[in-house]
Amino acid sequence: MVIKGIIFDLDGVLVFTDKFHYLAWKKVADKLGIYFDEKINNRLRGVSRMASLEIILENYHGEVLSAQQKEEIAAEKNEYYRSFLAKMRPEDVDIETRSTLAELRRRGYKLALGSSSKNAKFILSQVGLTSAFDAISDGNNITHSKPNPEVFLKAAEFLNLCPGQCAVVEDAYAGIDAAKEGGMLAVAIGDATSYEKDDIKLKKFSDLLKHFK
Repeated sequence: MVIKGIIFDLDGVLVFTDKFHYLAWKKVADKLGIYFDEKINNRLRGVSRMASLEIILENYHGEVLSAQQKEEIAAEKNEYYRSFLAKMRPEDVDIETRSTLAELRRRGYKLALGSSSKNAKFILSQVGLTSAFDAISDGNNITHSKPNPEVFLKAAEFLNLCPGQCAVVEDAYAGIDAAKEGGMLAVAIGDATSYEKDDIKLKKFSDLLKHFK
């Protein structure tokens, strides 16, 4: 089937906010007396906020937390995170990324965002990338995070395309798994290029133009 749409993960592909996630989760962990480092933070990539919290709580030895308390902790983390995101500006997205997205659209591809983040639209607005996409599927319209393919399947639906007509650009193993599970072409960049399940490996973002003529 011919590829007509390209779905992009956000974090680690278009923008890099890992440091903000780390700093926000670190503030929460320190407050709870939980050991947290960058190695643990790497396990949170592509994972939903609540699932991330459960991973962090593996090192928690305090009283049992209720579901409501966990929701409050996750909300507190998000407030810290959004305070960091509010400092993002258009210059946080490089020219190569912007020009590549523009050229792909010029070539006739439909472009969508497929991110588990509930802050995706806010981030796109901060860096001036909202208009680069024909559709946005994010944490606000899904119930399952990656490696479940729901966020990508919704993106394909929003583009009015079949899953098999879509390619997914991802930097995380969970994202590659989600793309494959959804029946889509899996394009790896960054850390995901070491994963054997991907279909295409990119050395840099602009290499997309070599594969999607």
